[in-house]
Amino acid sequence: MAPSSVFLEPDNLLTPKEKNKLRKPVVEKMRRDRINSSIEQLKLLLEKEFQRHQPNSKLEKADILEMTVSYLKQQSQLQMKRSFHKSSQFDFREGYSRCLQEAFYFLSLHKVRTETQTKLLSHFQK
Repeated sequence: MAPSSVFLEPDNLLTPKEKNKLRKPVVEKMRRDRINSSIEQLKLLLEKEFQRHQPNSKLEKADILEMTVSYLKQQSQLQMKRSFHKSSQFDFREGYSRCLQEAFYFLSLHKVRTETQTKLLSHFQK
């Protein structure tokens, strides 16, 4: 015997508005599940950080989100400091290299005693 289409007909009888009313709780539950899953992943990723700030306490979702934002801001500031430090070191090396080139050029233009020139270049390379 062929399957009856009785089960399909009630769906066809629903208006789009009624279909949305039936679908809305399911979609909302899926959205909440995604949010909760992401919050749980944050909690696992930053578990050590949370234990440092609030050991032995049950964290609410809002606590997890606030602490995550705080942690990310802190990491961002540290990264900016590191990149500034690296940039400063690079600028210093580049400047020093340029200065050394200028000194070599100056010494080559003027007849400086070879012994003095050698000592000076040796000093610069240290």
